[in-house]
Amino acid sequence: MDTPEWMRARPRAAIDLHTDRPHAARVYDVLLGGKTNYPADRAQAAAVAERMPSVRIAARVNRAFVMRSARELARAGTRQFLDIGTGIPMDPNLHDTVQRVDPTCRVVYVDNDPIVLAHSRALHTSDPRGRTAYIDADASRPETVLGSREVAATLRLDEPVALFMCLFLHWLPATTDPYEVVGRLVDALAPGSHLVITHLASDITPATVTSVEDTFQGSGSEVHGRDRDQVARFFTGLRLLAPGLVTPHGWRPDDDPAGIGRGPADDDVPVWAGVAVKP
Repeated sequence: MDTPEWMRARPRAAIDLHTDRPHAARVYDVLLGGKTNYPADRAQAAAVAERMPSVRIAARVNRAFVMRSARELARAGTRQFLDIGTGIPMDPNLHDTVQRVDPTCRVVYVDNDPIVLAHSRALHTSDPRGRTAYIDADASRPETVLGSREVAATLRLDEPVALFMCLFLHWLPATTDPYEVVGRLVDALAPGSHLVITHLASDITPATVTSVEDTFQGSGSEVHGRDRDQVARFFTGLRLLAPGLVTPHGWRPDDDPAGIGRGPADDDVPVWAGVAVKP
């Protein structure tokens, strides 16, 4: 008896993981001491570290800011989070942090690396009282995020959402308008929502950041630092929370925000960070 057509297994198209060239999420994983990366990612991380010796400190300080700001927003009542450019899962993850405050928190992670997606599905395990979801999407086209089934099933966009875009916007290609991307995403969120951004700063250590930008030329990835005024523009129409737009370790710091044994100097972390609320 022939197997019905609908029961026959269909071959799945092979996914090109592009492990022969560096990917932002995997390079960041290298800098944080992770293991989900490939030779091209490790070579790129080494090239960046040669130009910016403090880059591993900067990565840890940035991650500490992400968790600290997420915790602050959860304590203030935010229960929905949209994390774009989430990167490789690494304990603690954003949902771990906010669900420790309230286990009913809901988180959607977004990235465009199939490796990130696979690890997210395996390791981003929600408290059963809350929920997590994962989207493989190109956030330079916000409709692919906002119109996804995962967002519709996990978040209510008519209620406040915290939108995280940390160390993400400087990776958008030069052909993409980052202000339009942020604007379209924020426009879709309810009043009382928050925007959380960290961004490579071109004006804290200009020569170093220009050198880092140069290391990515021809690698298949681009990175574009911006100065403080350019980063502030992402928050147009929003109200920045105190202390405003600062380096990540300057935003409501813990005693030792990245576990490095000392307070980093701004030159160690050429990054702008801010949290703003939508009126």
